Amino acid sequence: MNKLKKQDYRNVFEEVGKTKQEIDSRLKEVVDTFFYGEDKVYFPVGEDMAYIEDTGNHDARTEGMSYGMMMCVQLDMKEEFDRLWKWAKTYMWMQEGENEGYFAWSCQVTGEKNAYGPAPDGEEFFAMSLFFAANRWGNGEGIFNYTEQAKEILRACIHKGENGRQGSAMWNGENKQILFVPGSSFTDPSYHLPHFYELFARWADEEDREFWADAARVSREYLAKACHPVSGMNAEYAEFDGSPMSRKLPWTDDRHDWFYSDAYRTAANIGLDYEWCKEDAGQRIAVERLQYCLGVTHKENPFRVFEVDGTALAQEALHPVAIVATTAQAALAVEGPLSLSSDNEAKKLAAWWVERFWQEPMRTGDRRYYDNCLYMFAFLALSGNYRIW
Repeated sequence: MNKLKKQDYRNVFEEVGKTKQEIDSRLKEVVDTFFYGEDKVYFPVGEDMAYIEDTGNHDARTEGMSYGMMMCVQLDMKEEFDRLWKWAKTYMWMQEGENEGYFAWSCQVTGEKNAYGPAPDGEEFFAMSLFFAANRWGNGEGIFNYTEQAKEILRACIHKGENGRQGSAMWNGENKQILFVPGSSFTDPSYHLPHFYELFARWADEEDREFWADAARVSREYLAKACHPVSGMNAEYAEFDGSPMSRKLPWTDDRHDWFYSDAYRTAANIGLDYEWCKEDAGQRIAVERLQYCLGVTHKENPFRVFEVDGTALAQEALHPVAIVATTAQAALAVEGPLSLSSDNEAKKLAAWWVERFWQEPMRTGDRRYYDNCLYMFAFLALSGNYRIW
């Protein structure tokens, strides 16, 4: 992996003509809105804890808590980071039973667990943000020994079920793909974060580093298969060969084999992976295909639910702002500089998506949580502020 130097991170907003003053001012506005404004999703508790609320479901999720921690370490917001981490460790972490060592994926905002199962995207974001916190701020004691806490999470993720240990791992030990939930027989393409695994291969327990290096390679190859060869879209849940997972699930009758909420994150992840690692196993072309499908073929209304082949359905998307944010962040996978006047159609279209995102306000109302999380990540990434620490 080519670890970038601090000054090497692309500022795509500058590439498309925004000034540093405009970008810095807008970033401050985004951060203030997300953490402190009328439409915030960050809520302090007492003197030393806080949670991120899923405002549509009125709970706190490992997704949002770990996302919030990643945002805080990128923004040098140590107090907010430590508050979120203490809340997660106090209320979400499970100390016994089948899922000992994992975090309950959903809790009431008062701290009571809504479920006793984990969601692996939370664990991988917890671990990565903790490693970054250690590198940026240094380790403290107890739960604030960030490095040891991150290593402990990753040990559970790949070693549960071994040597008589209770429970199931979060990665398939044979194909090295992350699972939708521990023990499941399918995956979620948006959970595949090869840029994280490259760093786990440096900082996790030494005996596990080869596993993480293999997982990074496998995930890039997987994403190339999971994204449709015409539309660039991927399913929310998918089989290990990349095909959409259409099997009936015991806990829901909902479909998950289409391009819907979870699936939007995949293109953004491909963009950030290329920005950090500059590795391509065939996954990058999906970004250009997706930007064309949504920005040209369906330009009049990209805010629909789609089959993965790009067929638009009648149902409106639940998170339209997230579509704009993630498709714009994916522009990091298109070699720059980007420009609306470029002779290269892929660069021109990528620049159009970045400009489209720049014009998009943050979401308000009950459903703002998911959209604004992805909005924050996209703004950090496109301004050169989503970095390896």
